[in-house]
Amino acid sequence: MADDRLIVALDLPNVLQGMDLAQRLGDSVSFYKIGLGMLTGGGLGLANELKQEHGKRIFLDMKLFDIGATIEAAVRGFARYDIDFLTVHGDPQVVRAAAEGAAGSGLRILAVTVLTSLDRADLDANMIRPGELAEITLERAARAFDAGAHGVIASPQEAAAIRALPQAAGRLIVTPGVRPAGAALGDQKRVATPARAILDGADHIVVGRPIWQAEDPRAAALAVQAELPARG
Repeated sequence: MADDRLIVALDLPNVLQGMDLAQRLGDSVSFYKIGLGMLTGGGLGLANELKQEHGKRIFLDMKLFDIGATIEAAVRGFARYDIDFLTVHGDPQVVRAAAEGAAGSGLRILAVTVLTSLDRADLDANMIRPGELAEITLERAARAFDAGAHGVIASPQEAAAIRALPQAAGRLIVTPGVRPAGAALGDQKRVATPARAILDGADHIVVGRPIWQAEDPRAAALAVQAELPARG
């Protein structure tokens, strides 16, 4: 049985390639992430098909950011697709609106703290206040939880500190930037192995290229799951 702590990112151009990969992975994967890159290539249709016809869990990675009324309406619309996770930016006003939009559904709102592709130099370029990146991530996570987020997206390097927050009790931590031992880093700057991420407090890890670029994606997915520590 597939370990749903592994979420496979379908970072592919269109629904045909996404479904082809899902079919190759078969019962080795039970949880998929669909992001903005596939949205115009039939991403919502793929999400619905994987959920309704194949019984998969779905994480829709939209990283929504807008005024409150627009966020609430958008989230309410996404909730109709029976999605499991949806990302929004971790600004408290955005999270509060998203939580309102998800009310009464099974949709879980995940707040983005600091993107795992960013480092301090990137934050400086974006005019984000001075301070250690880990400190800023931790504060954004706490504020997102206070605003009603069901969980956060954070790099594996911040997972342990976030898990230690009082507000994190019963909340989710989902970590992208996870690379199996020996895998290329790609554009990720703050990474960890699958086992390290889970041991540091993550509930789910997101892995994309090391699986879908593999010669045998199914074997790659099973190898990642084999790296995960036993459930406590």
